[in-house]
Amino acid sequence: VQLQASGGGLAQAGGSLRLSCAASGRTFGAYVVGWFRQAPGKEREFVAAISWSNGVRNYADSVKGRFSISREYAKSTVLLQMNSLETEDTAVYYCAAKTGVQTTVPNRYEYWGQGTQVTVSS
Repeated sequence: VQLQASGGGLAQAGGSLRLSCAASGRTFGAYVVGWFRQAPGKEREFVAAISWSNGVRNYADSVKGRFSISREYAKSTVLLQMNSLETEDTAVYYCAAKTGVQTTVPNRYEYWGQGTQVTVSS
């Protein structure tokens, strides 16, 4: 499956952005779709994941209550709604997909989209 991430940009602290991860080549089917982010000088970290088949969600503690991951069946797209943005959310965001069970470990994901930059200003 090929992944296309979009929706990044510039927002002020307290604002919102929505990221999209679209599948091409095949639908998400039984995949787990995750969002990760990487800030300069830091390791790639887990943000959120959703199991396409049953909708089970998982979030990093740092984004719980602020970010929401969801599915759009008709468009074979996974959305990441980011509210109450903080400057610490500034990073390149990546979507990724894997078969099997959910995990927060980046190198367990088999497919990756290109990154999309999110910048939050104070």
